[in-house]
Amino acid sequence: MKIDVTFAQGPAIGEGAAALDPRKLVSELRPFTKADTGRSVWELAVTLVPFFALIMVMLLAIDAGYYIALALTPLAGLFLLRTFIIQHDCGHGAFLPKRSGNDWVGRALGVLTFTPYDCWRRSHTLHHANTGNLDARGFGDVDTLTVREFHTRSRMQRMLYRAYRHPIILFGIGPAYLFILRHRLPVGLMKEGAQYWVSSIATNLATAAILGCLILFFGIGTTLLVVVPTLLIAASSGVWLFYIQHQFEHAHWDRRADWSFHDAALNGSSYLDLPQPLRWFTANIGVHHVHHLASRIPFYRLTEVLTAHPELRVLNRFTAIQTLRPLILTLWDEDRRKLVTFREAANGSLS
Repeated sequence: MKIDVTFAQGPAIGEGAAALDPRKLVSELRPFTKADTGRSVWELAVTLVPFFALIMVMLLAIDAGYYIALALTPLAGLFLLRTFIIQHDCGHGAFLPKRSGNDWVGRALGVLTFTPYDCWRRSHTLHHANTGNLDARGFGDVDTLTVREFHTRSRMQRMLYRAYRHPIILFGIGPAYLFILRHRLPVGLMKEGAQYWVSSIATNLATAAILGCLILFFGIGTTLLVVVPTLLIAASSGVWLFYIQHQFEHAHWDRRADWSFHDAALNGSSYLDLPQPLRWFTANIGVHHVHHLASRIPFYRLTEVLTAHPELRVLNRFTAIQTLRPLILTLWDEDRRKLVTFREAANGSLS
């Protein structure tokens, strides 16, 4: 099966990448799906121990001046981001060999990331199952309209969509709302069973207990000055990563009749080639095209896949600087099969 391989911005497509068969590749990736318990425990330890140490240093440093603590916030936020990505691997059953082990580690980490694990796992599963399907949008995705849909909306609806797609909302206000407010209830899953209510309430109570202990020892002001900025940095960074993983010019979108899971997984996900140490802090989540094709691969084995299949290194590859252009892409043009800006849509992309 031939697939359409294109680059967001970069060199010409290599012959190896153009010849990729995603279904055949899924079979070839199965040996990489085996989790190593020892390695997983080590990755968890080198993430949580420094994170807890940083939070404690920041809490104690407040008395010496808030700017000292504030200077450590970006680093603490990156460790919290890595914690969330480990939780993400647990949701895919990829971090530990047994499902139960993944679930309980994921639930525990959800207390730290302010994210009810079972609720998030359900919505993220739907995201993986429907990525690139224009007829199954709206669950675990960045809301995206087609050009035609946008032009049929009322003036108020178009204004609200423009506001939603603005970077300040997407990467600032949006992540704050998502992790501080929305995750407190099983939004979208309220009628799907008690499991999701239990997940939300239990996570809220456990998180509140930890915050309560910190407030008891350090005071409410000190606690909030440390916890809130750390959470917001992790949340905004995570949303930025999620955005660039699927919102790029030649991402793969189709109507249900023409949609294929394997094609959408490989061609509708990017490869964000970050330098170290950002690659470590983001736990290789930038190798997202491989992750969507074989989500059971532990994050620490994704680079092994790139070594074994070097053609994947050029498929939908972005560097950090190349992620700037996709930030202004807002609408899917079904005729030109690409994401376009509001201005491009207004200038006749329907012609």
